[in-house]
Amino acid sequence: MKNDDLFNDSNGKKISAREVVTEVINFMKEDQRRHYKVIIGTDSQQTSDDSDFVTAIVVHRVGNGGRYFWRRSENGRFYTLRDRIITEVLLSIEVAKEVLMFLKSATTLPFNFEIHADVGNNGETKTMISEVVGMIKAHDFEAKTKPESYAASKVADRHT
Repeated sequence: MKNDDLFNDSNGKKISAREVVTEVINFMKEDQRRHYKVIIGTDSQQTSDDSDFVTAIVVHRVGNGGRYFWRRSENGRFYTLRDRIITEVLLSIEVAKEVLMFLKSATTLPFNFEIHADVGNNGETKTMISEVVGMIKAHDFEAKTKPESYAASKVADRHT
């Protein structure tokens, strides 16, 4: 397993996606009366030579906090914002498929599952909203955009 495939937990420990799912399930088991959302989001930062992508897995105990895990990957230089945003969404979809497969095989606890995209009605990304939401929905995932896309625009963003 490459280091790029490992996620960071809150203590800086590197763990696999399967181990992240175990942590998520343990967190949900701590208070089974609560409602949970498992959310995937990716944000990126363009540097002069490279693009830095951070994907976050968030388990939100609605109304009572949460936990998150994140990983960084570097990709080549992107010459358009559109290409970089599409790559963010594709990375989120890839992680979402893996995480959801592990979750469904490991628990029957109820949870909502979402992908958060770092696009919104303000700024350069407003023309991409329907395309990005369409990509996410085409993979049968619930899509959220700004200002509701905190997994991408807040959690992942803090590590770019």
